[in-house]
Amino acid sequence: MNHMNDFALTFEELLAWKKSYKLTLYIYKLTNSFPSNEEFGLKSQMRRSAVSIISNIAEGFKRQGKKDQIRFYNIAEASLEELKCQSMLSKDLEYFDLEQYKAVKIMQEESGKLLNGWIKWQKKCLS
Repeated sequence: MNHMNDFALTFEELLAWKKSYKLTLYIYKLTNSFPSNEEFGLKSQMRRSAVSIISNIAEGFKRQGKKDQIRFYNIAEASLEELKCQSMLSKDLEYFDLEQYKAVKIMQEESGKLLNGWIKWQKKCLS
């Protein structure tokens, strides 16, 4: 069996990417209401982190070797961790209300679990 892309033909078919894409859209929506002094600060950083998650999943998907693919998926995981930290900061600065923060946190956990599962599957395919 060809494990190259493990049943998905495009990155858009990966559940980890789909969930992370929804998270990215939600981050964009929530950061629209950030104060203007955060335009080049936390707002911009959160958007970059969210985009980095989906971009690295997409890039990893197209890489030729499993080890190279996994490296990009790990970068996506690291960007997700950045976003988690930035979300906590947004809540504590009261840019997110508690309900928004809870929603973001749930989405981050779902994306993280799916991405982690995908990475484990990819590592299994190396054996």
